[in-house]
Amino acid sequence: MIITLYGDYIRHVGGSIWIGSLIRLLGYFGLSQQAVRSTVSRMTRRGMLRIDRVGTRSYYSLTDKSSRMMEEGAARIFHFHSPRDAWDGQWHLVTYSVPENEREARDRFRQELEWMGFGMLTNALWISPHDYRREIEQLAEGLGLRARVELFTARHDGFADAAMIVARCWNLAAINSRYIAFVEKHKPEYEEYCRRLELGTDLEPSEYFVRRFKLIHEYRRFPYIDPELPAELLPTDWRGTEAAALFRHYHDQLASKANAFFYSVYEQPRGFSVPHTVRTTEPVSNTPARVY
Repeated sequence: MIITLYGDYIRHVGGSIWIGSLIRLLGYFGLSQQAVRSTVSRMTRRGMLRIDRVGTRSYYSLTDKSSRMMEEGAARIFHFHSPRDAWDGQWHLVTYSVPENEREARDRFRQELEWMGFGMLTNALWISPHDYRREIEQLAEGLGLRARVELFTARHDGFADAAMIVARCWNLAAINSRYIAFVEKHKPEYEEYCRRLELGTDLEPSEYFVRRFKLIHEYRRFPYIDPELPAELLPTDWRGTEAAALFRHYHDQLASKANAFFYSVYEQPRGFSVPHTVRTTEPVSNTPARVY
């Protein structure tokens, strides 16, 4: 939850926050002061946060490492379910041969392939309908595996049909069940919110913040598990598109007042000015907003 808060809000106001403001904000989710303090201490020891003393106050800031992670996470969500060109029927293949003494790099490479949406066809052969050559090149270079990785583009000529290939590589049923749970949880809440607006009633300012936070916190996992397959490869009962539309519409309704509440609690460190308007990275739907 602290990572979500930094990614969605704090990184846009200099990446630093007073521990008192952090405790108050996370208190709206039932987290105790002790839980928050112990967690930020662990994150500091792991190099994700840096502590700065200003008088008697402690401010926790993002490190370069965690800032890069936040930027990558934001980009992943913003480009998730973006329109793509029609699939040309080609598969993009990644194969590698990494010895056991480089196991750590090999495991990291596999994890990153999975997060990109690749499916494992065989033990060291991963496939995707999307072209990620540039990303894989950067990943292999960063892990020192460039000489051990090869990329191919191919057409499937037999013998399994497309549905069988997809079933071997991805557990779409499990992913779809998570989309269904997301829709069943948030759709009634969104519809109830819309009815309240029609009746001229409103939520408490803190409720905007809580709802938006929970919405993002739950949705941000999907870009790491959904391979974003072309429509012709998806089951007929696929709910991912519905969940993405619900997220965008509901998020856009909550964003402005949620941000206003955050700024009412956030106490800026000396030497940094909080922007008068919400600073954005990418738009969600047609409304400027930030998401991690």
